[in-house]
Amino acid sequence: MLEYNVQQGVGKEYVVFLHGIGGNSKIFSKQLETFKEFYNVVTIHLPGHGHSPGIESYNEPFTIDLIVREVVDVLDDIGMEKAHFIGISLGSVVIHELLQKVPHRVKSAVMGGCITRFTFFSNTLLKLGHAVKNLVPFMWLYKLFAYVMMPKSNHKISRKLFIREAKKMKRKDFLGWYRLTPYVKSTYANVQERASHIPKLYISGKEDHLFVRSLKEDTFGDTGATKVFLDGCGHVCNVEKPNEFNRLALDFIFIHQDVSLRKVQ
Repeated sequence: MLEYNVQQGVGKEYVVFLHGIGGNSKIFSKQLETFKEFYNVVTIHLPGHGHSPGIESYNEPFTIDLIVREVVDVLDDIGMEKAHFIGISLGSVVIHELLQKVPHRVKSAVMGGCITRFTFFSNTLLKLGHAVKNLVPFMWLYKLFAYVMMPKSNHKISRKLFIREAKKMKRKDFLGWYRLTPYVKSTYANVQERASHIPKLYISGKEDHLFVRSLKEDTFGDTGATKVFLDGCGHVCNVEKPNEFNRLALDFIFIHQDVSLRKVQ
C-alpha cells in the first residue's frame, strides 16, 4: 500500500493530490489548508517517494499501469468510489492514465504543468540522460532537468523545492521513474476517446516552455477540457502562483461536484 494521508475537511467529497517525480505532498503546502475548507484532502506518495514501497519491492516490472493500480488501491482502502484529482507535472501523467483506465473513479481532474508528450529538445535531453544515467549521480540529471524546465529567476522557489525534495529519493527509485519517460505520450493517447465526458482543467504557466505548445496541440478538440495559461509563471504553477491556482481549481471543482452539495455550500 502506498503511503497516504487523509485530512478531514468541511465537505463530503474528496480531492486527491498527486505529485511529480522527486516531489511529495510538500509541493502542495500552499493548497492543502485552503482546500480543507471545502473538501476532504488526500495526499499520496507515489512509489519510491516518502515511505511508499520502493520500485524494486514489486514482483513485476515497474510500469505506469502498476502506478495506477496502486492509486486505485488507496481509493479502495479509504472507501472512496470517486474523487476529484489534482496533479502537478508527472502527477498529471498519472491522472491521464487514470482517465484512460478507470474513468469511472474520476469526478474531475485539475492538472498543473501538464505533460502530454516531450518535444524534440526534451527528448534529446532525456536520451542523453539515459546514456549517462549509470555513470553520474542521479541528482546531476535531476538538477539539469530542473534548470532546463525552470530556468528563470521567478522559477527559483519551485526549482529549489523540487531539487531539495528529490534528494530524499533513492537512486534506484529515481531511475525507475526515469525509465518511464518514453511512455508519457501513451498516457494521453486515448483520453479524448475514453474521458471526453470528464471535466478537465489544465493550468500551465506561459513560461512552461517545454510543454505548453504540445499541451495546446494535443488537447485541441477535447470538449471536456478547459485551459488556463498564467502570465509570469513556469512549470510548477501551484507553487509560483498559488492564489490563482487555488481559485481556478476550487471554482472548477465546485462546479463539477454533486449538485446537492453545491446547494448546501
